[in-house]
Amino acid sequence: MKTVETTFVLSYTEEQYARAKNYIEDMKNHRNRVYWQGKEGKSDEELIISHIAHRILSGFYKNYDPFYATRQIMDMKNKKNLNP
Repeated sequence: MKTVETTFVLSYTEEQYARAKNYIEDMKNHRNRVYWQGKEGKSDEELIISHIAHRILSGFYKNYDPFYATRQIMDMKNKKNLNP
């Protein structure tokens, strides 16, 4: 299997930030959920930004406009990982 490391530059709204912050606060009440696997030691800000990025890249913010995500993904850079 080959892998690639990709860096995105995303824009997000205050509403998206607030929604993600509320989601993280709610997840703190459910520490046994799969969500927390691999997230040990991350700050609330890291979790919030990661959640926003995940939702943008997953298409949850498309709002029935197929070009909405393309306006939020400002830039993308790829670096091929030579390790198999």
